[in-house]
Amino acid sequence: MNISSSANISMRETNRTYRYNNTGVLSLTIRRPEIRLPSSPKAQANINRRFALEAGRFYRHASSELYRQAVRSYQNAQKNGFPFIPYEAFMQFDITYNMSCYLSSYNDRYQFTGGAHGSTVRSSDTFSLKTGNRIPLSHYFSAGYDYRGFLLGQIIMQADANMQENPIYFEDYRELIVRHFNPQNYYLSNTGLVIYYQQYEIAPYATGIVEFTIPYSTLGWIPRC
Repeated sequence: MNISSSANISMRETNRTYRYNNTGVLSLTIRRPEIRLPSSPKAQANINRRFALEAGRFYRHASSELYRQAVRSYQNAQKNGFPFIPYEAFMQFDITYNMSCYLSSYNDRYQFTGGAHGSTVRSSDTFSLKTGNRIPLSHYFSAGYDYRGFLLGQIIMQADANMQENPIYFEDYRELIVRHFNPQNYYLSNTGLVIYYQQYEIAPYATGIVEFTIPYSTLGWIPRC
């Protein structure tokens, strides 16, 4: 059987406005991919199931916990006579790599619940288009290799250079980079493997989600079927 080296991708969008007392208190938008792999229906099902699971989890969170929170905020605003700003929930998937039998993506989950600004949390998945299985970070290194130490060295080196140009991280960024390193927080790009840190983990809010790209040539690994 021929295995497709890339997937056909379409996007599905869900929009909903949650109301209380004839007032829109929460708006929800979810944009998630749906893939087609005619040569590998099992891999197609596995990957689409994962995307649907992540989207469904966010939908349920918005429909229950976040909606209740928005209602309480609305009631409090009405009681005290100040304006109510509707809540927002937004989930966006981005495909970052789709070739050589690998599919990589991340999704950002944004929530606005009042205050000066909203917050975003990122998660990611990388799949084999042969099996549909998720691929761990250890996959790109030899068994027993201290890939964590290697990647941290690369990240700190890049962060040091960035700080010399513009102090965009917290002062103790080196310690924070090590403390908050999460092997699940990675995805593949066209140029290399990307490790990211969530908002506030190593830098102020204005810096956003921080990314570090380790080129494939540095890894000594090239994506291939």
